[in-house]
Amino acid sequence: MTLSPETLRQVDALVAEAQSTDRVPSLVLGVVRDGTLAHLAAAGAHPCPGVDVQYRLGSISKTMTATLVMQQRDAGRLALDDPLAAHLPDTPLGDRTLRQLLSHASGLQREPDGRWWERTEGSDLATLVAGLTPDKIAYPPLRGYHYSNLAYGLLGGVLEGITGTPWIDLLRERVLTPLGLNRTTYHATEPYARGYVVHPWHDTLREEPRTDTGAMAPAGQLWSTIEDLGRWAAFLADPVPQVLAAETLTEMCAPVVISDLESWTHGHGLGLESYRCGDRVYVGHGGSMPGYVAALAVHRPTRTAVVALANSYTFWIGSLARRLLTLVLDTEPAAVTPWQPAAAPPPPRLVELTGRWWWMGTEFEVRADESGELRAGRPGELNLRFTPEGPDRWRGRSGAQDGEILTVLRDEHGSVVALDIATFVLTRNPDQEP
Repeated sequence: MTLSPETLRQVDALVAEAQSTDRVPSLVLGVVRDGTLAHLAAAGAHPCPGVDVQYRLGSISKTMTATLVMQQRDAGRLALDDPLAAHLPDTPLGDRTLRQLLSHASGLQREPDGRWWERTEGSDLATLVAGLTPDKIAYPPLRGYHYSNLAYGLLGGVLEGITGTPWIDLLRERVLTPLGLNRTTYHATEPYARGYVVHPWHDTLREEPRTDTGAMAPAGQLWSTIEDLGRWAAFLADPVPQVLAAETLTEMCAPVVISDLESWTHGHGLGLESYRCGDRVYVGHGGSMPGYVAALAVHRPTRTAVVALANSYTFWIGSLARRLLTLVLDTEPAAVTPWQPAAAPPPPRLVELTGRWWWMGTEFEVRADESGELRAGRPGELNLRFTPEGPDRWRGRSGAQDGEILTVLRDEHGSVVALDIATFVLTRNPDQEP
């Protein structure tokens, strides 16, 4: 889906302004719509940014690590409420669950022992685990949000223990290759942007080291391009079932913990952050490594995303990405899907359930769907979906009735007289008591 010239002008102008005002050597930003990179905005010349220039992703790597964990869960090889000790024994942190580690609700401290891991050549998993001590626990589990890079190093160890495959090899096999992320790599490969710290007083550049973070790689090692990151954003908006089931990705997006208890603008699900911007919620993640910052923000209902990469460590790239995503959504509403008539009438078992129903003076509508499902809700708000599960039995698949049972009640003649949705009985007559 193309963007209007005025929207493109505004996006380009804001990217150019950010690069100049914040003194960014190189900045590239992509707008993703309906699975494709709809626009590329770039500024700076150190190096000249482009679709195939690599930058470091930093913690966006965690979204891919979390995807690997959820793949193993769906395959039955782990449960999210497994304690760490079930997969990585002999640590003082063994009572923390995988769900808590994924969502930064485990209470683990932010970093492993030793020097700053992002700027230091990493160790192996055995050394990382040997450095774990009880004082690495900052809080009791589920006390609140406490971001932990260490947690994702340990999740990488869990994955390797379950599969017998190193994290990066597993990632290539299960995520990168199937999605065509051919320029997303463990080490930088040319062409790539060198990462810098910009001096605050005389605008010189200090090049930062490009480390191999070893066992901490699942927390932030990866390099990628704006084109590959756009493909990853498209996957998070509309997943490929061969990589991850749609319902599993939706589960990952649900907040486990809210980090901002004052205004609820930020939370964390299973490897994915959520950002509330006005009346919309975006999912994604930020990323930083010495010399690099990255941003990923996705509005799943409209399959729209903004991805951004830069090689300046102190640039607040995430706020720019979310601002531009809001701009695109405000100025470029998603195309409306045309209504199409049904090819044939629904079967009688559906027809007899359709129409108006009442509960405690409140009106509800039930419509038949060509897929064989029922759509229900207040007039104009058919946000409930039910799928057949047996004779006169339907399972809720959305909204407040997700997972609940709808039972069709009949009289002695077999006529439908009521719908029982988890003990809430809807009748045809508004005057009839439920």
